[in-house]
Amino acid sequence: MQKVIFLVDMNAFFISCETTRHPEIIGKPAAVAGDPKDRRGIILTANYRARKFGIKTTMILSEALKLCPDLIVIPPDKDFYKKKSGQVMDILSSYTPVIEQNSIDEAWLDMTGCGRIFGNPLKSAELISHHIRSKLGLGCSIGISENKFLSKMASEMKKPLGITELWRKDIESKLWPLRIQSMYGIGKQTSQKLQDMGIKTIGNLALFNRDYLIKRFGKIGGRLHELANGIDDPSLKPRLQENVKSIGKSITVPHDISNIEEARIILMQLSDKVAMTSRKYGKRGHTVQISIKYSNFKSITRQKTVFPTCLSRDIYSAGIDLLEKSWNTHLPIRLLGISISGFTENYRIKQISMFEKSKSDKEQKIENVMDTLRQKYGSSIINRAALIKKRKN
Repeated sequence: MQKVIFLVDMNAFFISCETTRHPEIIGKPAAVAGDPKDRRGIILTANYRARKFGIKTTMILSEALKLCPDLIVIPPDKDFYKKKSGQVMDILSSYTPVIEQNSIDEAWLDMTGCGRIFGNPLKSAELISHHIRSKLGLGCSIGISENKFLSKMASEMKKPLGITELWRKDIESKLWPLRIQSMYGIGKQTSQKLQDMGIKTIGNLALFNRDYLIKRFGKIGGRLHELANGIDDPSLKPRLQENVKSIGKSITVPHDISNIEEARIILMQLSDKVAMTSRKYGKRGHTVQISIKYSNFKSITRQKTVFPTCLSRDIYSAGIDLLEKSWNTHLPIRLLGISISGFTENYRIKQISMFEKSKSDKEQKIENVMDTLRQKYGSSIINRAALIKKRKN
């Protein structure tokens, strides 16, 4: 199965975040800068209106004001941007459990095998873009390819709000004509050295003698040659901050749910994803919570304490127990979610029998094998019998 990797890049992130709470700056040149009172501060992010005046990131504020005296300058609010970034990552996590956050405003997603759920890569990207924009009021560009480097390069090709596919078969026509200084991973000094060698485009680099590049730049020379030819490791390295409070998944269903059996299937799918993510990060939680949004848009959350776990069966068992006890069956469900939290080493450990421990260890080994197969061949390669039976019906 061909790998499908997305790079989701938030457009003009800091100033876009400010726009959500300062709608009066929409349509006006605006930027987030170090300290508006200090004209020696630098531009951190400028909106696209301001960029038309030539204002760029890292530009000295005094220079930016010369180019655009009417520029609206807003001081940075790092905590607010971190909060918005977390909200973006939460949305992305609802599409795949395999995410590598590259910075506060961009992340790679392994969408391999997700086509059966969200549609082909282009449709999936459109769905993600619309979801972020409608829920958070933020725009993004998405690059689609089979590895991290090509998806990153693709994400830069259409901004703002662009979606671009760049597969290895396309590199000669789409990637090679680009200037060498636009290549991801090449800094100003390396770019200048390459240009001095007559390497002006990515295509020039791709066709250059690899051995000479290694002799000139060391291992990095060979690495750059591979990237220019579209060769990169597609595997993602998910990161999870130590202070993470919960891992959860939710879905707004295509049609309102009134049947408990249908809700069970969805909850099982969500529990499987939550458990897989928990195991990936080596986390065991002791609080399971479900979220329900009814068709009348009223929401409820319910939670219960469980023995620390990262297993699908445990999370699902707690979730379905909460659902059966809490669901007002007179109200159809519009959104259903489940999460696990309470990741603490100090949680009181109760005694369990050798039989229970053995059963738990066996279950985790099985789920670890499932994780490995999914990561290698896509999330849809292996599924639980109940889910397969549902699809056949």
